[in-house]
Amino acid sequence: MCRIFAEQPPESYAYETRSLRIGGHCTSLRLETAFWSILEDIARQQGLSVAKFATKLHDEVLERHGEVRNFASLLRCSCLIYLSQGASGRFTPALMAAE
Repeated sequence: MCRIFAEQPPESYAYETRSLRIGGHCTSLRLETAFWSILEDIARQQGLSVAKFATKLHDEVLERHGEVRNFASLLRCSCLIYLSQGASGRFTPALMAAE
């Protein structure tokens, strides 16, 4: 039953740490390699670098909620939303704004 999950290459769930500048501050984010790949797809679709996408998302969440708690988890959940909406054509900034 779990074969499809168990057979994934360990590299896909290995952690990767990247340094980004968010809100004028340098920070390091540690995510699984698979999530970085999805974030690269999202950013490319938006015409942004991963750093600029992350900054934009951070700023929008800060504006809506007054704080950004657990940014790494927010990024992971954003990837799940992206994938659940088709990842290739149905994802648009308007869909994110409606939530």
